[in-house]
Amino acid sequence: MCIDRRGFMQVAAGAAVGSVALSSTALAAERALPKSLDSLTSMVTDIEPITDDERRGRIANAQRLMKEHGIAGIYLESGSTLFYYTGVRWGQSERMFAMVMPREGEPAFVCPAFEEERARERIRFGDDIRTWEEHESPYALVAGIFNDRGIRSGKIGFEERTRYFLVDGVRRAAPGIEAVSADPVTVGCRIRKSPAELALMQRANDITLKAYKTTVDALEEGMTHFEASAIISAAHDKMGAQGGAGVQFGEYSAFPHGSIKPQKLSTGDIVMMDGGCSVDGYRSDITRTVVFGKPTDRQREIWNLEKKAQDAARDAVRPGVACETVDAAARKVITDAGFGPDYKHFTHRVGHGIGLDGHEWTYLVRGNKMPLAPGMCFSNEPGVYVYGEFGVRLEDCFYVTEDGGHLFTEQSPSIDQPFV
Repeated sequence: MCIDRRGFMQVAAGAAVGSVALSSTALAAERALPKSLDSLTSMVTDIEPITDDERRGRIANAQRLMKEHGIAGIYLESGSTLFYYTGVRWGQSERMFAMVMPREGEPAFVCPAFEEERARERIRFGDDIRTWEEHESPYALVAGIFNDRGIRSGKIGFEERTRYFLVDGVRRAAPGIEAVSADPVTVGCRIRKSPAELALMQRANDITLKAYKTTVDALEEGMTHFEASAIISAAHDKMGAQGGAGVQFGEYSAFPHGSIKPQKLSTGDIVMMDGGCSVDGYRSDITRTVVFGKPTDRQREIWNLEKKAQDAARDAVRPGVACETVDAAARKVITDAGFGPDYKHFTHRVGHGIGLDGHEWTYLVRGNKMPLAPGMCFSNEPGVYVYGEFGVRLEDCFYVTEDGGHLFTEQSPSIDQPFV
């Protein structure tokens, strides 16, 4: 999986959150957070987290896929896929914390000995927890798990984000195994969302959209893009979710992921906001482009074109359609309007998968012939970028149903009415 914008947006959102948490005094000295934030309240008190029963079902599904693809087991280090199967959140360091999921039998965990009690607090099912002291090899413990589960040779799948030193260490300790990609198992499980997952994503989208509307209402002449980002982060926080967005003003909105140049808001500027939040691990990702003041004819023309392209992508969604077809539908609209050829002004794919990660498998991009299926979730975000002028991107996420694509958020009706 490509990291691309996911990594950028996590950093941008984290920086925005940090700017509120770490420098609220300095921010207040420049421009106080708007009073409208005081009316916001938590939107996560009634969420229903993923149950342990659902996670056990995910493990059973993974084991079925392992049998189907001839994989004897998979190795998972801490991260979103481990959380998907177990509900365990654990930070990454040079010390191994991992789970081995065999094709048959119970999973086993490996963790530093001094972390055992903390691990037992977090591990909700499964009691095979093997520990290693600082001078010992965790890789030998992994090899021991393979041996105890009857895996002396064969394919072991490694989740795509597993760091190389861990893969290499496991291969050295268990030379009889063949290291392969775990994608047929992990992607095969995660790519189609359950109703419980969709509900959490819906709440995340509801929160982010409300944070954007609150921020647009609070925009002021002379405000910096960092101050606008801080408002978005603070709004998310008031509603109980960690989140934020990168904000670009004027000509810098032509940079799809922002510019390092200082920016201050002036009347007539395009304002582009792109980011999201997490609710029980599940992500939102929304972009809104508005005008601070009265739109020019040129801004209106490109905004309307962008909306038409987004509509075309939305209308192309239905089960069985190749992922690349959705990208092609949006790209044709923009190219036919004279903003081609190819990636000249619409510089990126139309969408990415989304779930526990802001960007995850699979992608709405040329060359991807994977057919859409119910439960798959994507962003729909064509863009038109003209350096030296401005850019426009509208982004709404959707999930595939038997009838087409169901939006988590209502698309912007018009440049004059960016929110429903």
